[in-house]
Amino acid sequence: MSETPRSRETVGDTSAGLPQRRTGHAFAHTPHRSDGRPPQTPRGVRRPDPGGRPGTIPPVPGRPATLPKAAVQATLCLTAFALITWQVLVSGPLLSPDARLSRALVRSVPDAVTERLSDLGNVPVALPVLLLAVAYAARRGNRLGAAAAALAMALVPALVVPLKEWTARPGPLEPWAAGYYPSGHTATAAVAYLGAALLVAPYTRRAWPKAAALVLTGSTAVGLVLRGWHWPLDVLASLLVCAPLLLAVRWVSRPHPRSTRRSSG
Repeated sequence: MSETPRSRETVGDTSAGLPQRRTGHAFAHTPHRSDGRPPQTPRGVRRPDPGGRPGTIPPVPGRPATLPKAAVQATLCLTAFALITWQVLVSGPLLSPDARLSRALVRSVPDAVTERLSDLGNVPVALPVLLLAVAYAARRGNRLGAAAAALAMALVPALVVPLKEWTARPGPLEPWAAGYYPSGHTATAAVAYLGAALLVAPYTRRAWPKAAALVLTGSTAVGLVLRGWHWPLDVLASLLVCAPLLLAVRWVSRPHPRSTRRSSG
């Protein structure tokens, strides 16, 4: 019997032919993408990075392992404060422009105005504002931030009083007196008003708390200089020494991501 074309084709396929891929049910589960890229599954092919090495796992979300920005800012403020304090102790050249600026500004505004501005730094005026903000933040659940703000205010006299006794700087209008560096009224106003704004701002989602705090703190500092109760460097040094305290309050008072999502939902 002669071989038919069909039988020759069958024998050739089974003896020497290469196995052919079947497009049946066995391959129906393989995912395909319209853009031609490999499927995003654990078995997908990872592309190499620019250096030719195998692809790496994407970074896990979280805080970067770097020095926080607040720590850098606090370090810069403390460095500037140390420089000014050194100039005060050794009567350095930085005090000459400070004295000229003070002479140009003192009594340039009526005392009735500057005294009212300076009174904003009094403890009976500024402290109740902070206490109200502390109570509000604690009621809203930010107990850690409230405690940090209260601790910052408690540290103000612990920092300012020893510095006044150590430097013993005389005042612009009272050269026979001492203890004007740094300004205690400016430090009280900064921690009280700015600390209160840091506690309230996350809940108001408005800019007015911080703006009002800056106006009140700046008004206190300007009033003290214009009235002649402090040199300009006294006021600047107080702001610099209080900056790390306020940065710590801001760091602690940041809203937690979970609480933010819960409130938005």
